Amino acid sequence: MQIRKGQQADLSALVRFNQAMANETEGLQLDEQILSKGVKTLLDHPEKGFYLVAEQAGEILGSLMVTYEWSDWRAKDYYWIQSVYIRPESRRQGIYGELYQTVKAIAEQNGGAASFRLYVEQENSKAQQTYQALGMEQSYYLMYEEK
Repeated sequence: MQIRKGQQADLSALVRFNQAMANETEGLQLDEQILSKGVKTLLDHPEKGFYLVAEQAGEILGSLMVTYEWSDWRAKDYYWIQSVYIRPESRRQGIYGELYQTVKAIAEQNGGAASFRLYVEQENSKAQQTYQALGMEQSYYLMYEEK
């Protein structure tokens, strides 16, 4: 298996993975045109972040997206991990762990990260167990939002 940064050629796979993840975790049907624009924008603008894909024999098994948030307190970026999706038949095989280790290595090459953060659904206990097994801890902060 190879872990690499996402490329324009991965656009349709990344869109499909995002659609599947939104449907599976939140029961949402994402607008494909808007989603495609969102994925393409990140692929076109690496200053916003990047995708990583796990690929084997030319087939993408999983992916995640990283975006940056500047911390004036730490003078480094937080690396926000988002849009995590591993194909159901490829889960529980360490793919997310390899993607996460690659995120950490990229951050180190870029001068380090303030921390690595992600959102997880409160009911998604399997994902929470995975994140905890990799050394992540539940954050002190709650999130507020206005739409």
